[in-house]
Amino acid sequence: MLNIFKKKKLSELYAPVIGESLSLDCVPDPVFSSGMMGDGVAFKYEGDTICAPCDGEIVLVANTKHAIGIRANGIEILIHVGLDTVNLQGEGFKVLVHVGDKVKQGEQLLKVDRKLMDDHHINLITPMIITTKDIKLDICNPNTVDLNSIVISLK
Repeated sequence: MLNIFKKKKLSELYAPVIGESLSLDCVPDPVFSSGMMGDGVAFKYEGDTICAPCDGEIVLVANTKHAIGIRANGIEILIHVGLDTVNLQGEGFKVLVHVGDKVKQGEQLLKVDRKLMDDHHINLITPMIITTKDIKLDICNPNTVDLNSIVISLK
């Protein structure tokens, strides 16, 4: 009877965007493609919105607004929007959450100014990395995704 009060264990992560998923080794940045930051999946996406891949708590919003960290049941997830976006110093991003906020899967986290990114020739491939060590993952094969697509299952 008391099981209704227990936290639901995180078992799946959904795509934070609408577009296509890619293997991390397709990311043209060795920090991500080598797995140095952790294992995960990357995305080429349409539109201008990055959403929460699961229910959790915001634990990081980079000063440069290009990366957001989420903690869900002890597992930490980093969404890094684009490559070399740190150099924009926050320009072109509108963060919709703050550290400490509780979020639900599919909730909007960040808006991206696609025109500004195009004008600066920014590659918007967006890695989503599990930064927690020693977590067993089952990562989907590259595919078309939407906000209801499971892209990582945790074992």
